[in-house]
Formats: sequence, C-alpha cells, structure tokens
Amino acid sequence: MSLSEFMERRAVELRTAGRYSLTSRHDAQGKRREFACRTTRISPFQMLVAAPVLGPCGERVITFFGELGKLDGWITDVAEGAFLVDIAVNKEVRERLANKLVWLQKKQQDAVVDVRKQQRVVPEDPHTNLIFANGTTVSCFVIDVSPSGVAVSADIEPEIGTRLAVGRLVGHVVRRFDEGFAVQFDRVQEMDYLEQMIRPPQDLPLHRSSPSVIPQMRPTPVPILRPSVMTPQPKTARLAGSVAPPPQEKVWMID
Repeated sequence: MSLSEFMERRAVELRTAGRYSLTSRHDAQGKRREFACRTTRISPFQMLVAAPVLGPCGERVITFFGELGKLDGWITDVAEGAFLVDIAVNKEVRERLANKLVWLQKKQQDAVVDVRKQQRVVPEDPHTNLIFANGTTVSCFVIDVSPSGVAVSADIEPEIGTRLAVGRLVGHVVRRFDEGFAVQFDRVQEMDYLEQMIRPPQDLPLHRSSPSVIPQMRPTPVPILRPSVMTPQPKTARLAGSVAPPPQEKVWMID
C-alpha cells in the first residue's frame, strides 16, 4: 500500500515513542542497530513511523512500542523523515491491536511529560540536524528535550565529550545508550523556546538521511564556536503526511 492510500484509510493519529531496527543496519559487532522512532498514524494493518534512518521499500523492519509491544513488518513506502510499514501479524493479534488502538486514542495526550530534575517534553516535530565542529551536518531524531539537554537518535555514534550543536543549541555528548545519545547544553534554556531552538538555523535546510545516502562517521571531539544569540522562529509544520482527514469508516474490517 502507498502512503497516499494509507492516508485515506481509517487510522488513529497516535504519537507513541518506541525503537526499531532494519535488516540492513548493523553495529561493529554485527548486531542490528536500534534507533528511536515514533508512530504518527497507525491502524491494525499499517503504521506510519517517524524515524532518523530510513530503509528502502521491501526491507523488513522490527519495531517495539511500550503500549503496543513488538510489531514486525515490511516497508511499503517512504515519506520525508518517515516510512510506512505493513504490519505482519495473525488475525488474533490484529484484533487485539485494534482494541488497543481504540483505548490508546482515548488516553493519548498532545505532549508527553517526564518529571525528573527538570521537565522533559517530546517535540511536535522530532526531526532536526546535528552540526559538528568541522561543518558536517547529520540528520537526527529528537527523543525528548529539557532546558538542560536533549536525547537524540541518529545514524552516528559520537564519542563522549564530542562538541556539537543540536539545531541552534550548542553542547557536548554526555551519555550513550542503545538507541542514541544524550547532549548537555552549554547553558540552561528557557522552556518556552525549546522546540524553536532545536530547529535548524534559517540558513541551513533540514537534512534528512535517505536509504541511499547515509553518513558514516565517528567525529573526534574538537572545540566548536558558540553561535550568536538568535531570535526563536515559529514552530515548523508537522511531519509531512502525518495529519490525515477524519476517518470515514466506523470500524476496521479484519478478515
């Protein structure tokens, strides 16, 4: 099924954080690499997933979402910063998934807030750029962000201490985990402007990783100049294709 066909079908607009792996992406030990992701629209048959690294049509993808569990499938279409997956499950599992989606639709909130030392939020648009000291730009997926730092997922594994900018906020890598790494900002930011400041600068277009062009690098920690103070810009639009017309059907038909 194509993305345009999927957008015309009944589905739930649902933002659920998770992780995924592609059959073509492995780490140095030969194990499948995992990346962070987020559902944007899902039905018992297909799901649109916002992700930092895309695979080609036909590639098998394994996803895991806390509320939905493990969902395997194949990529059937690719959008800007996202891919469409045909979910491969039996009838019994598909029926349970349909019921879970109805429940999650009632439960979901516009923003996910995690109360730790500081409030962390999930940005409306998770895609932005990493900018390294040597001028290299790599696309990334923002898992969550707080006034003091950000957790991101990307097709790169920088060393602890690496200096870089996430959008327009400069900091350094302080921790690595399975799906990505954490960056601590040089200075604490204002909560109200976080989403604007992690967007790329106006003169730097948003760079996205594609199946055919995926950067392979491990940057060496080097100093980076702090950017001058910039005026926050308005929020960018949602991920292309993530907003659909209201459903026309009342129920899913599961054969």
